[in-house]
Amino acid sequence: MALLPVGVTVVTVADGRDDVGATVTAFGSVSADPPVVSVSLDSSGYMAEVVEETGAFVVNVLSGGQRVLAGRFAAEGRPSARLLVTDQAHHRGERTRAIVLDDCLAALECSVRQSVRVGDHVVFFADVVGLPEVKGTGGALARRSGRYHSLG
Repeated sequence: MALLPVGVTVVTVADGRDDVGATVTAFGSVSADPPVVSVSLDSSGYMAEVVEETGAFVVNVLSGGQRVLAGRFAAEGRPSARLLVTDQAHHRGERTRAIVLDDCLAALECSVRQSVRVGDHVVFFADVVGLPEVKGTGGALARRSGRYHSLG
């Protein structure tokens, strides 16, 4: 599966105590009407626990110029998402209060509809409840064979 290029996103959650975020490549569109997406997270990780608890998150679709940011959110033992974006323009989603990266290509505020445990992951199916304004341009960031690549 590592040979298949996939888009790179940063998923963020505001849990009332802090901000949590992670780089996620297992993201996709499930339905156009109503708009539903899926996000797959390691079921033993804190990110999955927080998404289950809050029931809401933001998906930030990264541009080709955001490789460093993808690396920050993928690092083991990373600090709070709020600290990872101190040098990045951002705001909070109106519906989720999660971090929206102003320079990403697209952002989706999501409300969990259903979750399914599959192997060592949990797949969250979520309704898209908002499309925050962002200003990113250019091609998307993709991951293939363990490396980031700019598309477009």
